[in-house]
Amino acid sequence: MYRRDGCLEGLFKLFLLNVVFDWLQDNVGFGRGGCQGCGCGIILLMLFMCLACQIVFQTDWLICF
Repeated sequence: MYRRDGCLEGLFKLFLLNVVFDWLQDNVGFGRGGCQGCGCGIILLMLFMCLACQIVFQTDWLICF
């Protein structure tokens, strides 16, 4: 049977994704000079959006209730 994440696990994954995204933006994101300036920032944003959508749409948000 396919196991889906619960509400708290999904929120925790989103929190960790946000922490990693902030750290990457501070080190190689917009205005840091890596990957020709804003190139890495756009790549990181696209990657963040894909991972966030994957977490949100795979999570069973009703398991908390």
